[in-house]
Amino acid sequence: MQSQKAAEKQVRSWGFDHVFTWTDRPNAYYAPHTHTGLTTHLILRGELTITYPNDDEPKKETFGVGSRIDVDAKRLHEVWIGTEGCTYVIGE
Repeated sequence: MQSQKAAEKQVRSWGFDHVFTWTDRPNAYYAPHTHTGLTTHLILRGELTITYPNDDEPKKETFGVGSRIDVDAKRLHEVWIGTEGCTYVIGE
């Protein structure tokens, strides 16, 4: 696992200006929602599961340490955090 500082630097290198690290409690849940712009998530610890309810055939995908998840602007998504919680760097 890379350090938080290195991970934030990496996310900035992808072209994101607003970069921060976030930690969710175990089993947290985010109801379907959107963001105004493209967002990325680089997982440092734990895992999260995401689905896109408006897809023709929605499926849940689980991502762990080292994974990058990009969510397009205004794309409806729903997220479940794993049993150990999850720490990730967000780029907006």
